[in-house]
Amino acid sequence: YADDDYGMDKSFRREIEKVFPDQKMQELPFDHKIYSSHFSFPNGLPKIHEHDGKPPQGFGYYLNGRLCVYYTYETNISDGWANPREHEDPPEKREESFKMGTNIIVYVLNN
Repeated sequence: YADDDYGMDKSFRREIEKVFPDQKMQELPFDHKIYSSHFSFPNGLPKIHEHDGKPPQGFGYYLNGRLCVYYTYETNISDGWANPREHEDPPEKREESFKMGTNIIVYVLNN
């Protein structure tokens, strides 16, 4: 799992392409299991921390048909995992971040 954290996108994409030179990052559709492995996110990733109004997106790389890298963009899920005073996200956004984090873990353990 990796997140762009509003600044790492360019470098992450550059470096991950070195790891997967024969693949392109694929956007995961909203019906991908990672969005419903435990909690339901029918519209894909939740937007946790707002910077610029862009929609959150989830991308992946596959190895032998299995998702092996999950990359989130424009969402900042981990902001909700930090001390509440750090980013001052509202409690409902923090809860969404924990739920999406749970989905990532449940998906990894079951797939």
